[in-house]
Amino acid sequence: MINEIQKDAQDRMEKSLESLKSQISKVRTGRASPSLLDGITVEYYGSATPLRQLANVTVEDSRTLAISVFDRSMSPAIEKAIMASDLGLNPSSAGTVIRVPLPPLTEERRKDLIKVVRGDAEQGRIAIRNVRRDANDKVKALLKDKEISEDDERRSQDDIQKLTDHFIKKVDEALAQKEAELMEF
Repeated sequence: MINEIQKDAQDRMEKSLESLKSQISKVRTGRASPSLLDGITVEYYGSATPLRQLANVTVEDSRTLAISVFDRSMSPAIEKAIMASDLGLNPSSAGTVIRVPLPPLTEERRKDLIKVVRGDAEQGRIAIRNVRRDANDKVKALLKDKEISEDDERRSQDDIQKLTDHFIKKVDEALAQKEAELMEF
Protein backbone atom coordinates (compact mmCIF):
# COMPACT_ATOMS: atom_id res chain seq x y z
CA MET A 1 0.00 0.00 0.00
CA ILE A 2 2.77 2.44 0.92
CA ASN A 3 4.66 1.56 -2.26
CA GLU A 4 1.58 2.45 -4.32
CA ILE A 5 1.33 5.84 -2.59
CA GLN A 6 5.02 6.54 -3.21
CA LYS A 7 4.80 5.40 -6.84
CA ASP A 8 1.76 7.63 -7.40
CA ALA A 9 3.57 10.58 -5.78
CA GLN A 10 6.63 10.00 -7.98
CA ASP A 11 4.49 9.86 -11.14
CA ARG A 12 2.67 13.07 -10.22
CA MET A 13 5.96 14.84 -9.39
CA GLU A 14 7.40 13.77 -12.75
CA LYS A 15 4.32 15.18 -14.49
CA SER A 16 4.74 18.46 -12.59
CA LEU A 17 8.38 18.65 -13.65
CA GLU A 18 7.52 17.92 -17.31
CA SER A 19 4.79 20.54 -17.19
CA LEU A 20 7.28 23.09 -15.87
CA LYS A 21 9.83 22.21 -18.55
CA SER A 22 7.26 22.60 -21.33
CA GLN A 23 6.08 25.88 -19.79
CA ILE A 24 9.56 27.41 -19.66
CA SER A 25 10.49 26.09 -23.09
CA LYS A 26 7.85 28.44 -24.51
CA VAL A 27 9.63 31.45 -23.03
CA ARG A 28 11.44 32.95 -25.98
CA THR A 29 15.19 33.20 -25.79
CA GLY A 30 17.37 34.68 -28.52
CA ARG A 31 17.71 31.21 -30.03
CA ALA A 32 15.20 29.77 -32.50
CA SER A 33 13.28 26.71 -31.37
CA PRO A 34 10.34 24.99 -33.11
CA SER A 35 8.58 24.63 -29.74
CA LEU A 36 8.24 28.42 -29.72
CA LEU A 37 5.29 28.10 -32.14
CA ASP A 38 3.59 25.17 -30.35
CA GLY A 39 0.83 27.31 -28.83
CA ILE A 40 -0.25 28.84 -32.15
CA THR A 41 -3.51 27.73 -33.71
CA VAL A 42 -4.69 28.63 -37.22
CA GLU A 43 -8.26 28.87 -38.51
CA TYR A 44 -8.50 25.94 -40.95
CA TYR A 45 -11.85 25.22 -42.63
CA GLY A 46 -13.80 26.64 -39.72
CA SER A 47 -11.89 25.08 -36.82
CA ALA A 48 -8.83 26.12 -34.83
CA THR A 49 -6.01 23.76 -35.79
CA PRO A 50 -2.53 23.62 -34.22
CA LEU A 51 0.20 24.96 -36.52
CA ARG A 52 2.09 21.65 -36.25
CA GLN A 53 -0.75 19.89 -38.09
CA LEU A 54 -0.66 22.35 -40.99
CA ALA A 55 3.07 22.85 -41.48
CA ASN A 56 6.53 21.56 -40.71
CA VAL A 57 8.50 23.91 -38.42
CA THR A 58 12.30 23.70 -38.59
CA VAL A 59 15.25 25.77 -37.42
CA GLU A 60 16.97 27.38 -40.39
CA ASP A 61 19.72 29.02 -38.35
CA SER A 62 20.11 30.16 -34.73
CA ARG A 63 17.82 33.14 -35.25
CA THR A 64 15.38 31.97 -37.95
CA LEU A 65 12.55 29.46 -38.06
CA ALA A 66 11.40 28.04 -41.40
CA ILE A 67 7.79 26.91 -41.77
CA SER A 68 7.00 24.60 -44.70
CA VAL A 69 3.25 24.77 -45.23
CA PHE A 70 1.53 21.59 -46.46
CA ASP A 71 -1.34 23.50 -48.16
CA ARG A 72 -0.04 26.64 -49.92
CA SER A 73 -3.41 28.37 -49.63
CA MET A 74 -2.95 28.41 -45.83
CA SER A 75 0.23 30.56 -45.91
CA PRO A 76 -1.52 33.93 -45.36
CA ALA A 77 -3.63 32.50 -42.50
CA ILE A 78 -0.53 31.06 -40.83
CA GLU A 79 1.30 34.40 -41.17
CA LYS A 80 -1.66 36.22 -39.60
CA ALA A 81 -1.83 33.71 -36.73
CA ILE A 82 1.89 34.18 -35.98
CA MET A 83 1.56 37.98 -36.08
CA ALA A 84 -1.56 37.85 -33.88
CA SER A 85 0.23 35.76 -31.24
CA ASP A 86 1.84 37.56 -28.31
CA LEU A 87 5.32 36.44 -29.37
CA GLY A 88 6.17 39.66 -31.20
CA LEU A 89 7.32 37.90 -34.38
CA ASN A 90 7.06 39.15 -37.97
CA PRO A 91 6.98 36.29 -40.49
CA SER A 92 7.84 36.79 -44.15
CA SER A 93 6.59 34.55 -46.92
CA ALA A 94 8.91 33.27 -49.63
CA GLY A 95 6.86 31.01 -51.87
CA THR A 96 6.17 27.75 -50.07
CA VAL A 97 8.32 28.63 -47.05
CA ILE A 98 7.49 31.16 -44.34
CA ARG A 99 10.57 32.48 -42.54
CA VAL A 100 10.27 33.81 -39.00
CA PRO A 101 13.31 35.85 -37.91
CA LEU A 102 13.72 36.22 -34.15
CA PRO A 103 14.76 39.71 -33.09
CA PRO A 104 17.54 39.91 -30.49
CA LEU A 105 16.39 40.43 -26.91
CA THR A 106 17.22 43.57 -25.00
CA GLU A 107 18.82 43.34 -21.54
CA GLU A 108 15.65 44.65 -19.91
CA ARG A 109 13.49 42.09 -21.72
CA ARG A 110 15.85 39.29 -20.66
CA LYS A 111 15.48 40.31 -17.01
CA ASP A 112 11.69 40.38 -17.35
CA LEU A 113 11.74 36.91 -18.90
CA ILE A 114 13.92 35.62 -16.05
CA LYS A 115 11.31 36.90 -13.57
CA VAL A 116 8.62 35.04 -15.50
CA VAL A 117 10.67 31.83 -15.55
CA ARG A 118 11.37 32.11 -11.80
CA GLY A 119 7.64 32.47 -11.17
CA ASP A 120 6.97 29.37 -13.26
CA ALA A 121 9.65 27.47 -11.33
CA GLU A 122 8.07 28.48 -8.01
CA GLN A 123 4.71 27.21 -9.27
CA GLY A 124 6.44 23.92 -10.14
CA ARG A 125 7.90 23.67 -6.62
CA ILE A 126 4.48 24.37 -5.12
CA ALA A 127 2.92 21.62 -7.26
CA ILE A 128 5.58 19.15 -6.09
CA ARG A 129 5.04 20.12 -2.44
CA ASN A 130 1.29 19.64 -2.89
CA VAL A 131 1.95 16.12 -4.16
CA ARG A 132 4.11 15.51 -1.05
CA ARG A 133 1.31 16.76 1.21
CA ASP A 134 -1.27 14.51 -0.48
CA ALA A 135 1.00 11.46 -0.18
CA ASN A 136 1.72 12.17 3.50
CA ASP A 137 -2.02 12.60 4.17
CA LYS A 138 -2.69 9.19 2.60
CA VAL A 139 0.03 7.60 4.76
CA LYS A 140 -1.41 9.24 7.91
CA ALA A 141 -4.85 7.89 6.97
CA LEU A 142 -3.36 4.38 6.75
CA LEU A 143 -1.82 4.85 10.22
CA LYS A 144 -5.12 6.12 11.60
CA ASP A 145 -6.91 3.05 10.19
CA LYS A 146 -4.17 0.92 11.84
CA GLU A 147 -3.15 -0.60 8.49
CA ILE A 148 0.51 0.35 9.04
CA SER A 149 2.77 0.89 12.06
CA GLU A 150 4.19 4.22 13.22
CA ASP A 151 7.65 3.08 12.07
CA ASP A 152 6.28 2.43 8.57
CA GLU A 153 4.64 5.85 8.58
CA ARG A 154 7.89 7.59 9.62
CA ARG A 155 9.93 5.65 7.02
CA SER A 156 7.39 6.41 4.32
CA GLN A 157 7.36 10.13 5.13
CA ASP A 158 11.17 10.18 4.98
CA ASP A 159 11.09 8.47 1.57
CA ILE A 160 8.49 10.92 0.27
CA GLN A 161 10.59 13.84 1.54
CA LYS A 162 13.68 12.46 -0.26
CA LEU A 163 11.61 12.16 -3.44
CA THR A 164 10.37 15.75 -3.00
CA ASP A 165 13.92 17.04 -2.47
CA HIS A 166 15.06 15.19 -5.62
CA PHE A 167 12.35 16.75 -7.80
CA ILE A 168 12.78 20.24 -6.35
CA LYS A 169 16.49 19.94 -7.16
CA LYS A 170 15.53 19.04 -10.77
CA VAL A 171 13.25 22.11 -10.91
CA ASP A 172 16.15 24.28 -9.72
CA GLU A 173 18.43 22.74 -12.36
CA ALA A 174 15.88 23.43 -15.13
CA LEU A 175 15.54 27.02 -13.86
CA ALA A 176 19.31 27.56 -13.79
CA GLN A 177 19.65 26.16 -17.32
CA LYS A 178 16.89 28.43 -18.65
CA GLU A 179 18.34 31.49 -16.89
CA ALA A 180 21.74 30.79 -18.43
CA GLU A 181 20.09 30.37 -21.85
CA LEU A 182 18.28 33.71 -21.44
CA MET A 183 21.45 35.59 -20.48
CA GLU A 184 23.46 34.31 -23.48
CA PHE A 185 24.29 36.43 -26.56
